[in-house]
Amino acid sequence: MENSNQNPNTNDPPSSFVIKIPSYEEVIQSQSQPPAQSLFKSSQTFTQAFKSIKNSEFYVPPPSSSSSQSQSRDSSTPAANQAGASSSSAQNRNAILVSNRQKGNPLLKHIRNVRWAFSDIVCDYMLGKNSCALYLSLRYHLLHPDYLYYRIRELGKNFKLRVVLCHVDVEDVVKPLLEVTRTALLHDCTLLCGWSLEECGRYLETIKVYENKPADLIQGQMDTDYLSRLSHALTSVRHVNKTDVVTLGSTFGSLSHIMDASMEDLARCPGIGERKVKRLYDTFHEPFKRTIPKHPSKAETSAQQFTPSEVKEDEKETSHSSKRNKKESDLTVKSALSAAFAKYKEKVGMEPNHQQEHQNQKQ
Repeated sequence: MENSNQNPNTNDPPSSFVIKIPSYEEVIQSQSQPPAQSLFKSSQTFTQAFKSIKNSEFYVPPPSSSSSQSQSRDSSTPAANQAGASSSSAQNRNAILVSNRQKGNPLLKHIRNVRWAFSDIVCDYMLGKNSCALYLSLRYHLLHPDYLYYRIRELGKNFKLRVVLCHVDVEDVVKPLLEVTRTALLHDCTLLCGWSLEECGRYLETIKVYENKPADLIQGQMDTDYLSRLSHALTSVRHVNKTDVVTLGSTFGSLSHIMDASMEDLARCPGIGERKVKRLYDTFHEPFKRTIPKHPSKAETSAQQFTPSEVKEDEKETSHSSKRNKKESDLTVKSALSAAFAKYKEKVGMEPNHQQEHQNQKQ
């Protein structure tokens, strides 16, 4: 047995520890003998081993399973409620709140790009914290003329933007639309007219989408480079295009030099004719504030006394000036006609002379 347990490799050193395997008879004899008493007395359960600790002052009994489950439920319900409240508030903040009065309104089918939800509100559509809308059909207004007035009174002053969304669904719109416009203006409301339900739905969606957008969003963006700003300034003058701006900028160098240039200097630029030169020069040299001639008041004119001789002289001057204008126009017309007739006579006189010369040459 000892030889069989040795390592078969002869190169390794022999181990000094030998395991003795008992025989079958020895195993049976050991089972038949009573077990030897051990010095360590093991406890039967874990609670018996740590029973002394329970009697100490530092021991605190653990909570029962039922109470722990109830506490976990109680602790989880406020968190769930808070999460549900926050999610619902976020949804309501991003959605159009629709009054219960608007149930069955076909307009709701056309609000597709923005979420909406029913709620107990005073206005018909709440588009934000400080904006709301009242829906009105002109056909309904003809049946109930005082409806819009009482609805606006219910709103009070809780909203900065109060929109009256008017659906024009009648043919004769002059009188009812005038009444709606007057009521909206008197109560500081914004009137928006839509000729279809789709258009009314787009109005509501647009106001909701641009709720938190700044007012300068619709302002045009100006480029920062000098050439674009120069072209924006000069192209506001009539008949001046961007090519002319490049020519003027390369010739004069700056806007101040262009404004100080004379008409001769502007005319030397290629591509800029007389009309553009006159437009530019007049734009830069005309006063911004037009001087209005002060006419004498009626009291002053009545206070002035004109003698009959002065009146006659004024009439003579006006008659002479009108005659001069007529004579000048007649002279210009006569001069043009005389020049035309002179050329015609020369041509007519030249033709018989040519005919005579041809006849003499033939003879």
